[in-house]
Amino acid sequence: MSGIDVQKIKEQVLKHSDVIEQVKLEVRKVLVGQDVMLSRLLIAMLTGGHVLLEGVPGLAKTTAIKALAAAIHCKFNRIQFTPDLLPADLIGTLIYNPREGNFTTKKGPIFSNLVLADEINRAPSKVQSALLEAMQEQQVTIGDQTYILEQPFLVLATQNPIEQEGTYPLPEAQVDRFMLKVVIGYPSKAEERKVIDNVLDDVRRQVKPVLEPEQLIEMKKTVNSIYMDDKVKDYVLEIVSATRDPGAYKMKELESLIEYGASPRASINLCLAARANAFLAGRGFVTPQDIKDVAYDILRHRVILTFEAEAEEKTADDVVKKVLDSVPVP
Repeated sequence: MSGIDVQKIKEQVLKHSDVIEQVKLEVRKVLVGQDVMLSRLLIAMLTGGHVLLEGVPGLAKTTAIKALAAAIHCKFNRIQFTPDLLPADLIGTLIYNPREGNFTTKKGPIFSNLVLADEINRAPSKVQSALLEAMQEQQVTIGDQTYILEQPFLVLATQNPIEQEGTYPLPEAQVDRFMLKVVIGYPSKAEERKVIDNVLDDVRRQVKPVLEPEQLIEMKKTVNSIYMDDKVKDYVLEIVSATRDPGAYKMKELESLIEYGASPRASINLCLAARANAFLAGRGFVTPQDIKDVAYDILRHRVILTFEAEAEEKTADDVVKKVLDSVPVP
């Protein structure tokens, strides 16, 4: 691809940068710190991927998602997942009308552009399956009628990693449907001080919608046009292959730690997320560093560890770090 073409793509990217900055400014009215979480939510928004946010309570996961939804002109629904939730509470149901002698469809909260699935691991597996089917197929079936979900459609789920009682962990095959799994850490002292000051001073800021769905669709087209060299694509394939057969990449020590390597969905999502990362950086092409930036969030829930890894207290992030350090960068 010629430099002129890349330059044209960059011009398209820069055309959208002001709106992206406005979205960030609106979200920043209520969100302090958590830069990685915000950038990953924007990557999901730009690629149509779904996000799973994992972190202990009180780290502003729900706040960030609600603020992002408020910054976009779109339908937003928050669903609190609980053990007594039914699939019908999520997707909707048929209601019998005795006077007319027929059934009418009552659509559930899934019929939105942005869906916040709060504490997804608190609902039973049949509810999780109903949500994940909608995520994968972009459609819902109620009775014998199938409804296509409106675009954009994005599921942003949160889960608490520390409580085991009353939770239903998502099976690996279902977690794989999420493009990104973002682990949220604690804020810095300075950030936490700002949060405290905002609460004590009773600072309440209103987030205004600054992004239209049509603009978002245009942005997605630009993201899809961002140039990705064959060498960078090969780099993605090498990283994913190394999680499946670490011995072939001179990482024998990982063989006993990895039960299953990353799926082909990992390769696809690494490429898509890297393009969005380049878009947010104002570039018209993808670099190997873009791949590295998003690799942990794409791979950590797709690399299944052995019992031996757990016994040695090794995490998926440790494995991903070793892979990124060992696979040659083009």
